[in-house]
Amino acid sequence: MRLPNRKLGKYTFTQFDPKITKAKLQILQKKLAQAKAALPQAIKETQQYGENGDFSENAEYQIAKGRLRALNRAIEELQYQINHAEMIAAPAGNTTVQIGHTVTIRNNNREQTFQILGSSETNPKAGIISYQSPLGSVLLGHLIGDTVKLKMANTAQEYIIVAII
Repeated sequence: MRLPNRKLGKYTFTQFDPKITKAKLQILQKKLAQAKAALPQAIKETQQYGENGDFSENAEYQIAKGRLRALNRAIEELQYQINHAEMIAAPAGNTTVQIGHTVTIRNNNREQTFQILGSSETNPKAGIISYQSPLGSVLLGHLIGDTVKLKMANTAQEYIIVAII
């Protein structure tokens, strides 16, 4: 039985953001090493199941072939990300908000602290936002004490930059 090919969804293609930290690069390199280490076993399984005869009715072979394709695709993607990575260097000075800074902002007497990094490392619960996010992009280039306005669908919020670390 063959599974139907599904059409890609509206938001399935996400552009690669090359800006990453050294820690993220090390994680990618570790994942690449693990994927490359698993490759010989996947090739061996595919060859072993391929020897069982008729390819059209050999489910084990089809599954092994799918795993091998997925592993090769993962290796290609990881190599691309590593080869095209742009390291986020420690920002020089704390005068204006730049990628890599930790920024404290105030809105309605409520202070929040965010670190601005690349989109592949975002974790809003941990206080890490992307420089491409609405808030991150509005903060870039501003000074301590500046008021920035973030316009969302039906509302506009004003934030005061309290600290840049």
